[in-house]
Amino acid sequence: MNLDTFLARDQFQQIQLSPDGSQMAASVPLDDRTGLVIIRLADNTVTGTFSPPSNNHVADFSWANSDRVLLALGEKFGRLEQPQPTGEIYSASASGGRGELLVGYRVQSNSAGTRIPGKQAEAVMAHVIEGGQVDAEHVLIRVIPFSEEPVTRVERMNVRTGKRTLVVRAPVRRADFLTDPAGAVRFAWGAESDNAQKLYHRSPAGEGWTLVNDQQASGRVELPLGMNEAGTVAYLRVSQPLGPDAVVAWDIASDQRREILRPAVGDPVRVLYRPGTRIPVGVEVALPTPHTLFFDEASADAQRQRNLETAFGGPVRVTSTSSDGRWLLVNTYSDRNPGDFYLVDSQNQKAQHLVSRARQIDPEAMAPTRAISLPARDGLILHGYLTVPAGGGEGPRPMVVLPHGGPYGIHDEWEFDGERQLLAAAGYAVLQLNFRGSGGLGMAYQRIGARQWGATMQDDLTDATHWAVAQGVADPQRICIYGASYGGYAALMGVAREPALYRCAAGYVGVYDLPMLHRERADQARWAGKWSLEWVGDDMQQLRARSPSALAGQIRVPVFLAAGGEDRIAPVRHTEQMEAALRQAGVPVTTLYRRNEGHGFYLPENRRAYYAALLDFLAEHIGGERAAP
Repeated sequence: MNLDTFLARDQFQQIQLSPDGSQMAASVPLDDRTGLVIIRLADNTVTGTFSPPSNNHVADFSWANSDRVLLALGEKFGRLEQPQPTGEIYSASASGGRGELLVGYRVQSNSAGTRIPGKQAEAVMAHVIEGGQVDAEHVLIRVIPFSEEPVTRVERMNVRTGKRTLVVRAPVRRADFLTDPAGAVRFAWGAESDNAQKLYHRSPAGEGWTLVNDQQASGRVELPLGMNEAGTVAYLRVSQPLGPDAVVAWDIASDQRREILRPAVGDPVRVLYRPGTRIPVGVEVALPTPHTLFFDEASADAQRQRNLETAFGGPVRVTSTSSDGRWLLVNTYSDRNPGDFYLVDSQNQKAQHLVSRARQIDPEAMAPTRAISLPARDGLILHGYLTVPAGGGEGPRPMVVLPHGGPYGIHDEWEFDGERQLLAAAGYAVLQLNFRGSGGLGMAYQRIGARQWGATMQDDLTDATHWAVAQGVADPQRICIYGASYGGYAALMGVAREPALYRCAAGYVGVYDLPMLHRERADQARWAGKWSLEWVGDDMQQLRARSPSALAGQIRVPVFLAAGGEDRIAPVRHTEQMEAALRQAGVPVTTLYRRNEGHGFYLPENRRAYYAALLDFLAEHIGGERAAP
């Protein structure tokens, strides 16, 4: 099979419509950097470009006005791993003029931006606050000092000169902020080292902060989604004792709350806004399949979305709009299509195709993915996805069980997944499960996975595998379990605990020694140590008993391991130790190390080598296609 179809870079990463609707900005992956292009929509002419230095990337961006784009930079340190945000803000002109670095550690004395006298730059990170547009020349930014437990603040910044003035300091560490439609900072939420979320509110006049919710006291998490036009009602996402999060309307003056929607299965994951505003009108829900819910299903906002979904025949996401609400940039996508973007004229009811995210992908040639549900052995209803290769007839076939990483708060979704499609193209059914502990299904569902590494979380994957066999999907003699990060841990624990169920296992940038993981987290910031205590555990005897590296003697099938030498999340010593334990136990093991990579291979030649080796390993042990030379 041809790996290029699935490993080729996307044509672009993000695109956004300018406030006047006449231009779009797009971040474009290049060989050693990610740049930005500005395109005039009237004639598809490139009017401006921005190219950062080598190994630097446009990680995010937003329009400040119709001639100025603010860029969040990321850096690929030492050519090691996926680019990491550096907290720098760059201002670039849409007409192609010279831009300036406004905030960040690389601000020079002859640059724009605010500097401390006698110092080269401030030791801070900064991000533009969503909805933080003050006027055409100023935005609100979130500023984070370089420290273990930073107290964040909001500052007003000139988008051309970088001059900044303090607006307000957060009442809690590691805080985020939300503004009302008038641009006043109204909410802050964050957590101290105990990791308990706290939500605060302040009046439009800017008086002191008032505590709205403390997770430690209430047992629930409350996050603000936005406010009504008058700024008198806040819409909160509120976790529930059971089931998915609800959306609650909070009348601030009367302190009255009213639940306005609660999805049946999955949590609200994205806010839907009225075009041209930051006024929330509904939410998008990802699980089990994408759908939208509105605060008022009879509203014009709901009708507009339903018309778009009907016109395009599937999920539609409005990604940005002109400030007058006439022009909409919409993203259509599916399980087989990475995405197409259209410019919609809502006044004349016309749509113009702009670009496809990945031109090399033929949706008709991709495998369909369907949502599944099944009971775990203790009765808990589990949700996941099954992808079966297009064509090839019915009946059992080789299957790859693909647990996601994280594990907590992360979840698989129905929309296009390149790795899922690569495996399906090689002839495998692919089973993905949102086992307990996964996100997107309510806080209670996530909480029951706490300290369940190698225990009930693993049982869920075992139960789903047996289900696939019982359904006639999987050939019981040709099943492999493979995953990355936590998924790598789950793959090795799978063959340690169920030596007769799987014919092979593959772990990519995985963690395999839980006592080592606990020590690594404890040596980091206090909040990381607290997280490890709550979610992984501190019973060293139990953690050793649930570590694949300590259970190598129970593994009876071949193993493939791959890791990056500069991985900061799952250090390579996990994989090296796992390899040594397997070899000592006489288990056949194949390895692939790339010393210049991190938590997941980034360089194209390393990605190609990895997936070619993975397909060779799978083909040898459960059948399926190998990569073409």
